[in-house]
Amino acid sequence: MQNKLQELTSKLYAEGLSKGKKEAEDLKAKAKTEAEEIIARAKEEYKEILEKAKKDANDYKVKIENEVKMVSRQTLATVKQNIEEVIIVKAIEKPVKDALESNEFLGSVIKTAIAAFNPTKGEAPTLEILLPEKSKAELDSFIRNDIQKQLGAGVEIAFDKKLQTGFKIGPKAGGYHISFTDKDFQELLSQYLKPKTREYLFSE
Repeated sequence: MQNKLQELTSKLYAEGLSKGKKEAEDLKAKAKTEAEEIIARAKEEYKEILEKAKKDANDYKVKIENEVKMVSRQTLATVKQNIEEVIIVKAIEKPVKDALESNEFLGSVIKTAIAAFNPTKGEAPTLEILLPEKSKAELDSFIRNDIQKQLGAGVEIAFDKKLQTGFKIGPKAGGYHISFTDKDFQELLSQYLKPKTREYLFSE
């Protein structure tokens, strides 16, 4: 009887020990599997984070490079434009002013402008010519003796304090004048010279 009890006790112990070992091994295997899954997920997340960081860094780099290129192009264009304007202004400012101070040149331009108001040689409107007030003493006799003598009474002369150089012309009853000042001539010549100056300075 005692032997059977001892045998039963040993059997139960062995079964319990075996079951405990199996459960421990199962838990160990499960823990190992879970740990491997956690590590795998962590590696995948790290890889995704790293790839995103690389992509963001590359996108930012491209953005900065594009902005730098754009600013560089704008700056270069501005510098070129400033150089063009300086050269053109230096080239035409004094010659234009000198030309408009010449009675002969001024008279020629005025005659051309007057003719443009009556291209068909029909009934011409009465025109008003505005000249600089500061040049009245010099221009008054020249205009009246030369221009009006040739073109008759259809042209009236007036002097304007706001006008510094050149002249303005328009129909007396029209309410408008076309300007022929040094600034107007400079702008006109500038538009013509800019492409040629740009080609000369910056063509490759």
